[in-house]
Amino acid sequence: MNILVIGSGGREHTLAWKLSQSPKATKLYAIPGNPGMAEVAECVGGISITDNDAVAAFAKEKQIDLAVVGPEVPLTNGLVDALNDVGIKAFGPTKLAAEIEGSKAFSKGLMKKYNIPTAKYEVFTDADAARAYIEQEGAPIVIKADGLAAGKGVIVAMTKEEALAAIADIMEDQEFGAAGSRVVIEEFMEGEEASLLCFTDGKTICPMISSQDHKRAYDGDKGPNTGGMGTYAPAPVMTKAMVDKAYETILVPTIKAMEQEGRLYKGCLYAGLMITAEGPKVVEFNARFGDPETQVVLPLLESDLVDIMLACADGTLSAQDIKWSDGAAVCVVMASGGYPKSYQKGFVIDGLDDAKAAGTEVFHAGTAEKDGQVVTAGGRVLGVVAKADDVKTAVDKAYAGVKKISFQDAFYRNDIAHRALERL
Repeated sequence: MNILVIGSGGREHTLAWKLSQSPKATKLYAIPGNPGMAEVAECVGGISITDNDAVAAFAKEKQIDLAVVGPEVPLTNGLVDALNDVGIKAFGPTKLAAEIEGSKAFSKGLMKKYNIPTAKYEVFTDADAARAYIEQEGAPIVIKADGLAAGKGVIVAMTKEEALAAIADIMEDQEFGAAGSRVVIEEFMEGEEASLLCFTDGKTICPMISSQDHKRAYDGDKGPNTGGMGTYAPAPVMTKAMVDKAYETILVPTIKAMEQEGRLYKGCLYAGLMITAEGPKVVEFNARFGDPETQVVLPLLESDLVDIMLACADGTLSAQDIKWSDGAAVCVVMASGGYPKSYQKGFVIDGLDDAKAAGTEVFHAGTAEKDGQVVTAGGRVLGVVAKADDVKTAVDKAYAGVKKISFQDAFYRNDIAHRALERL
């Protein structure tokens, strides 16, 4: 089979790596890919992932049997629809279905209509009205840009002043561009966050192993929000009983609701959850695999990912018996100094082969090739991933891999999986 992966980040490298393990995957392409993906796929430059016609034409020309769309922007831009229109099977939701991530106001409205547990909220397009609501509600309170903001459009304001400053940044200074023309203001939920992803063909829902992301830039969950500084799986807070409850009260009602709204949802649905005293509640939905959650979830998948993705596209997921490893996986993100604010690019990365020799997988997130060397090309540069029988061994192994790699101004958190370790 000819398989095409769309995207160039750590999530897409992990997807390509896992897909390449299938005996059905005879040829992999990536648009545009990255130096790490080049080890398993042919990387194709010169085509924008937001140019639906060009991507569809390439897929047609190369007789692609399965296209896997990684990032949220091409999904909300209707790439799956464009591929389907030319007869290409694609893994991922259509444009209408991807709105569950593309608009937080839509997502919250869906949850309200179908009684899916989430935080109380209001939607605002006027900054003064938003400020008046904050004055009324007080803090802590959560401010979210309505549209796509690369995982950074959420401010958990612990004081009223922080909340008012967030409104100024998002709505008036347009820190996230058009994504902030509308904001969702939510009540602050007490609890522990976890991520539960699932495969779905629009009817059948198969939860993946739970995971937990580390959003804050620095140790001790301090500093600004990032796209994610590391992850581990499974998340101990997601007991079997909690996963079952999330399945029954969140995943099933959401997939049914999307079908009732005429937005049949196929692909991966990511539920970002808060585990509260009342049970799991939705923080946000994403219309794709998480990044860096994918880097720890897929290494624990024992079944053939190609078979699962084809079943999601074909509506035959109920026939799949998906198996998972009993172990644990940990991902430590190595980032550029200054991230998530401004940072420099182009620094040579040393030690990639040494880290692999130490027993870790290194997934490229923001890298490029220059003069035959791999260099930094983004904020989150690498995800160093280790798998082991238990989370403590996986943590030690991942950091041993991290220590083999170096580039100028590299930084990473030293406490990934601390919540799991505290439970031991």
